[in-house]
Amino acid sequence: MTIQFDLIQTTGLAVLVYMLGRYIKSKVAVFQKYFIPAPVIGGLICSILIFIGKSTGLFTIEMTNTLQDFFMNLFFTGTGFTCSLAVLKKSGKLGAKLAVGAVIFLFVQNLVGVGLCQVFGINKLLGIAMGSISMSGGVGSGASFGPTLEELGAVGGTTIGVAAATFGLLLGSITGGPVAERLIKKYDLKSSGQSMAEEKKKVFELNQKSLFDSVLLLLLAAFIGSYISAALKLTGLSFPYYVGCLFGGALVRNIADARGIDLRMHEIDTISNIALNLFLSMALMSLDIAKLVDLALPMIVILISQAIVMALWATFVTFNTTGRDYDAAVMAAGHCGVGLGQTPNAVANMSAVIEKNGPAPTAWFVLPVVTVIFINITNPLIITFFINCFK
Repeated sequence: MTIQFDLIQTTGLAVLVYMLGRYIKSKVAVFQKYFIPAPVIGGLICSILIFIGKSTGLFTIEMTNTLQDFFMNLFFTGTGFTCSLAVLKKSGKLGAKLAVGAVIFLFVQNLVGVGLCQVFGINKLLGIAMGSISMSGGVGSGASFGPTLEELGAVGGTTIGVAAATFGLLLGSITGGPVAERLIKKYDLKSSGQSMAEEKKKVFELNQKSLFDSVLLLLLAAFIGSYISAALKLTGLSFPYYVGCLFGGALVRNIADARGIDLRMHEIDTISNIALNLFLSMALMSLDIAKLVDLALPMIVILISQAIVMALWATFVTFNTTGRDYDAAVMAAGHCGVGLGQTPNAVANMSAVIEKNGPAPTAWFVLPVVTVIFINITNPLIITFFINCFK
């Protein structure tokens, strides 16, 4: 039996998948602790059920995923709006050092993934899926670049990238704390004792006109990004479409900064997050779980190796280049979070260290700002470089 879903039905199913994931997450503490996204939880359950139905011959599902790419590109356009040069300047020389280290590490992650895939005799493009695509890029990046990898012959690129990113959320949360604690004890590091200013929770009033203006601005930036994407194709390299949208968002944000235009970033972030959740729900509920079976052991080895390399990098590079003090140890913990998971993992890692050992105001400001901006901008370019090298 074949069950077909049209455009509206597929979108409705994605909504149900998200709501299921959100409900389960609210009831399971471990999902909350490691910041497992609700679409990942619901989407994986849905894809497993579809896998069972197909394997047993009971049913198959055919979906209309036309809106999946739209939501993906809208999300990355919104991500581009976070890349503000004016904000980046505030991080100073320390931010520059951290940025260089974070960017170089993206190359390291891909080299580790590709190298171990060569050892196991599997497609090297899958090493990139288990490299900076999933580790530093996260679930959204894994789901976005996966189809590109599959078009180039990397069977299961999307499934493996998403699975690796999900596992990375766990690794990122359990690696950072021990790294920081070891550094603090080894060098007897102390907090500066400066109180960390707590941001007041702002309440933003819903305004139909301003919200609509933010939607229009996002769509306009995506429109500009579509032409940037077309220009990138002229280089002869295989840039995913969303890279242009990312740069479109960054271009509009920095033009607004230069002209002193105050963007309502809370609205842009909200729209972007809505698009991300719907995109991930659609992408994950249609994953082909069968493609993971044959790669289970190599994948586990590669991901654990990535965690070990991340811990070593944070210890010997991030810590040493950012001052070798208490704030540097906290940034090492944060880098483990963002380098294996995502920004919430980094913030959680730093919060845990700060709660036990005292405030680290410099680390608290610099690491999230710098890593978000530089990883968001450079990672798609580095991924594209590796894809073109090993396709």
